[in-house]
Parts: sequence; C-alpha cells; structure tokens
Amino acid sequence: MNMSYKVAILTVSDRGSAGLREDLSGPAIHDFLKSSKVDFQLISRTIVPDEQEKIIQMLRLWSDDHIPLILTTGGTGFSPRDITPEATLAVIERQAPGFAEAMRSESRKITPHAMISRAVSGIRKQSLIINLPGSIKGVQECLAVIFPALPHALDKLMGDQSDCGR
Repeated sequence: MNMSYKVAILTVSDRGSAGLREDLSGPAIHDFLKSSKVDFQLISRTIVPDEQEKIIQMLRLWSDDHIPLILTTGGTGFSPRDITPEATLAVIERQAPGFAEAMRSESRKITPHAMISRAVSGIRKQSLIINLPGSIKGVQECLAVIFPALPHALDKLMGDQSDCGR
C-alpha cells in the first residue's frame, strides 16, 4: 500500500467562481482527507464556473500531471447548468461506476434527494475522477461511503500488482 496520494479538488460553481459565494464544499473535502489516517497531499484546489470546457480543461490538466485522485464538488444535479457529469464523461477513458453507485445507494438512506444525483466516476490515464455533491453535508456523507475503498483503488491504479484477495 502506497499510503501517500496526491489529490486535486475542483469546485464547480458559477457563484463561487465569481466570488459571490464562499466555497465550503472544496475545503470540506480537504478537511475530510486531512482527518483520515491516510496521507493525502493536496496539489491543487480550484473553483471554475459551470462551464463544460473549463471543467474539462482542469480534469485533463490534472490527469496529465499524474494526480491519482481528482475530486469534483458541485454541478451534479438537475439544474440546467449542472454539467459536471457530462464534462467528466467527456474526459474519462474508463468508467468506475461503483463509487457513484455506492454514494447514491447510501445517501438514499438519508435523503430521497440522493436520487437526483447524476454523479459519475471514472479513470483517465492514472487518475481516478469522482464527482461529489456540492454541499458540505453531501461531501462528508459521500466521502465516508467511498473512503474505505479509495486507498486500494488508488494503489491498483498506480500499478500495484499484488493480489486483491488478501
């Protein structure tokens, strides 16, 4: 197990990128990762508007820079400008649907609004990209669901050849 992973966090928000609203979900992701026993090194945390090309640009930049974990927050709902999943699908080479499925399944036990999440997850090069909700509560709940699988998934993505059934 590697035990040290680079991470980048992308907040997708029109108002946040314009300075009209404080980004709370991006820092919440960072706080969650810092509080874990796993060493996550924050490489970048950026805010972009709900514009597909700007999202794609950041996801490509970070995956080209070999950042193993890229977490997005925001833009996964039904609003007309919520296009984070479409931007992610335009970038990834392989889907990793288990993360988004698990988040929706467990979140549904807390709120029926989990059904309107269109979050996706997938792999580009050696980067795992996971869409998270845009709220602090949603970020914390969803990270708690997927966190147990993240280190193993990242190790495998980064080339760990050991057997999975230990």
